[in-house]
Amino acid sequence: MNQITPMRDSDGPAQTGRATSLRRKVAGAASGARFLGRVIGSRYNPLLAQVVVTRRCNLACGYCNEYDNFSPPVPLQDLLAWVDHLAKLKTASITLTGGEPLLHPDLDVVIKAARDRKMIVTMITNGFRLSRGWIDRLNRAGLQGMQISIDNIEPDDISMKSLSSVEGKLGLLAKHAQFKVNVNSVLGVTTDRTQDVIAVAEAAARHGLQHSVGVLHDHTGTLKALSAAQMQAYEQVTKLSPSIVHGLNFWLFQKNLMHGRSNDWKCRAGARYLYVAEDGKVHWCSQQRGTPGIPLLEYGLADIKREYATPKGCSPTCTLSCVHQMSMFDRYRGAQTAS
Repeated sequence: MNQITPMRDSDGPAQTGRATSLRRKVAGAASGARFLGRVIGSRYNPLLAQVVVTRRCNLACGYCNEYDNFSPPVPLQDLLAWVDHLAKLKTASITLTGGEPLLHPDLDVVIKAARDRKMIVTMITNGFRLSRGWIDRLNRAGLQGMQISIDNIEPDDISMKSLSSVEGKLGLLAKHAQFKVNVNSVLGVTTDRTQDVIAVAEAAARHGLQHSVGVLHDHTGTLKALSAAQMQAYEQVTKLSPSIVHGLNFWLFQKNLMHGRSNDWKCRAGARYLYVAEDGKVHWCSQQRGTPGIPLLEYGLADIKREYATPKGCSPTCTLSCVHQMSMFDRYRGAQTAS
């Protein structure tokens, strides 16, 4: 992470803030250029690794299968070794996730380690544990993006990620975060809470934050069909927040799935996208654990080439936006053949 040289008192907080903002913009542009270079320069390096820093979560949402309530954080030394190995694989970006990553006491140390290795670093959180102190730590570590998940207005047994619980946190982020913040909601959680997604999008707009919407998948990562009311809510939300993320996801895969059609695409999970579980093994994604199931520290070029060329039977109805996004750059190159 680039160190910010302290300004003289006479320069004042406004000038200091402008200097910090400029440095972050320059760093962001450099990160984007490096990412593009990894896209163009080779097809055999990961563009994104999602790394689980702890499987434990402070919530228990009925539709989620990516957590428990007892696992300890992944040891810091293991995470730092994983970051080093991802850098050796020329990984362009890393997303730290869980469980709930803010339950890891050394999360900011991991972020800084990845930033020091020139990776784009983002995280996914439910936001419940956010505080001014945590935001300051994330700022200092060089975090570049945060996705905060909110599904409804009031918590229920299906989803506890509610606006009523974390809207104050959105205000903290809007005021103090030096990283980009995206509020993400999932449609299809419960039929009677469909309109809540619109309220969440409106709240994000009030705080000047970006909003995106996903469609619920089942335990295999494939589509759970949307109702007519959910389709209408999706259209309303995308008008409230006409972001690049919305447009990209709709074009890549959501349009067909929401109309009952499958997608014909080349999933590059295990190559351009890596999912590193809390056990340190690489899987296609959070919903397809076990394949290839190889420890990250043993994962190399041969594994990336194999998975790049391997077709995935679950891909036609996959709803996982991160995998679609990282695979799109190789849409028209690199044939896939059954192994």
